[in-house]
Amino acid sequence: MKPLRPIRVVVANRPKLMREAVVNAIAGQPDVVIVTEVANESDLAKVIARTDPDVLIVTLQRSDRLPDACYSLLQSHPFLKIIGVAPDRDSFQFYWASLNIQSHRLEGSRESILEALRRSV
Repeated sequence: MKPLRPIRVVVANRPKLMREAVVNAIAGQPDVVIVTEVANESDLAKVIARTDPDVLIVTLQRSDRLPDACYSLLQSHPFLKIIGVAPDRDSFQFYWASLNIQSHRLEGSRESILEALRRSV
């Protein structure tokens, strides 16, 4: 089923080359809109509050570790989904909040990112 509105995405990957690769992987999808890109993780809370995205895509720290700022984002924005990219292992992790923060390992591919984006709404 197609979402009623486009999936709103904030991309906050570091380094810039990784951010550009993620943007290129999802750009041009009719049901996905990249709201903004964030270069500095310290700006995440302000950007998420201002843009109210459906999904945040970030680089995982030390392979599978979600940046600390993301835990508070999931608490303060309960409908936010997060896709964590682990560039050193070519894999992704999908996070969302319910009663607890949850995750699901994704295959390291463009299709997996798009599947997770579409599953998020």
